[in-house]
Amino acid sequence: MRILRTPGERFAVLPDFPYEPRYAEVDGLRMAYVEAGPPDGEPVVLLHGEPSWSFLYRHVMRELAAAGLRAVAVDLVGFGRSDKPAEPGDHTYARHVEWTRALLFDALKLTGVTMVGQDWGGLIGLRIAAEHPERIARIVAANTGLPTGDIPMPEVWHRFRDAVVNAPSLDIARFVQSGCRTQLPPDVRAAYDAPFPDESYKAAAKAMPGLVPTTPDDPAAPANRAAWQVLTTLDRPFLVAFSDADPITGGMAPILKKSMAGAAGRDHPVIAGAGHFLQEDAGAELGRHIAAFVTVT
Repeated sequence: MRILRTPGERFAVLPDFPYEPRYAEVDGLRMAYVEAGPPDGEPVVLLHGEPSWSFLYRHVMRELAAAGLRAVAVDLVGFGRSDKPAEPGDHTYARHVEWTRALLFDALKLTGVTMVGQDWGGLIGLRIAAEHPERIARIVAANTGLPTGDIPMPEVWHRFRDAVVNAPSLDIARFVQSGCRTQLPPDVRAAYDAPFPDESYKAAAKAMPGLVPTTPDDPAAPANRAAWQVLTTLDRPFLVAFSDADPITGGMAPILKKSMAGAAGRDHPVIAGAGHFLQEDAGAELGRHIAAFVTVT
């Protein structure tokens, strides 16, 4: 496996993101993460999706730290400051689950985790939570899901997948902007481009849409079905914190609220005026909802 590592100087200017990177080696790869809040606070793991990185959670982290929680925002393999396997075929759903699990539980040895996932962060985080419930205290699903291929994906998602797969040059900042309701300033757009000096660094970003299970016989479908069976009976508090304007995952919110045992009888926020990347459009609000959820359950 050929591994690329983004030069550190690419991250010299990151607005509102003062957190020093930390690193751990997982399966021969260097994975990066940042932390905010007291080291002995309850851990809240923040998993980003495609094609963003931990920078996406900068406003959420500030709110969690202010509430006395330990925010741990991970860069998935292939994104942010984490190492980047150079071929799309290096990336599988199972590998990303295992890489992330190993970082959280083997390297960081986290327990009592509140798992927060958005986009691919949910596809990975929900799997980890289902497969290792003894490490999990709570779950927050934010504009995400856990597809098994048994239900068709929305047409807008297929258009997104095709745009990524067929793009000769993948404009990362433009894709992030397209998932926001607010206009991103130039320095924020530059921060989303920072992990990718050229097209050779974008294998994960190009591969991820094709790894989402869309047919019942997808290689990841059995594991995701097993995760559903666990999560729908798991007695862990489950918060559904979706925006009101995400055409890709919006349909999952009522399904999660109805299906997840830990979601029953809970007041689930709907974050107004936010798109798919609700951390950009309403990060502080999302952070306050997560902090309240952790501190009262």
